[in-house]
Amino acid sequence: MSDGIIIQYVGFEAKALVREYRFQVRLTAIEPREFTLTIGNEAFSSRRVRYQDAPDICSHRLHRELSVYANHPPESHLRISNEELDEYRVAHLPKASRSFYPSKAARES
Repeated sequence: MSDGIIIQYVGFEAKALVREYRFQVRLTAIEPREFTLTIGNEAFSSRRVRYQDAPDICSHRLHRELSVYANHPPESHLRISNEELDEYRVAHLPKASRSFYPSKAARES
């Protein structure tokens, strides 16, 4: 992806089977191009993905597509797969917190 590219989240639309997330991609000398990424409603109802994470998930996918295709992906409509949702969830799991105090088991050994 080149430095002269601007990616702007435009918004979403809830439809019967999916939620559509729209982004505009602007290259310095080219007219803006709109991309639509979809996530199935089932992914939200089954709690596979949170509503507030969906734009970030779509943004990551769009950045990946732009990188792979030198800023000119052949498709402007992309579907987020369950595998991508799982990868995002695993990558964004909360880190284990460290306690200032050792656990009771550690103190007794």
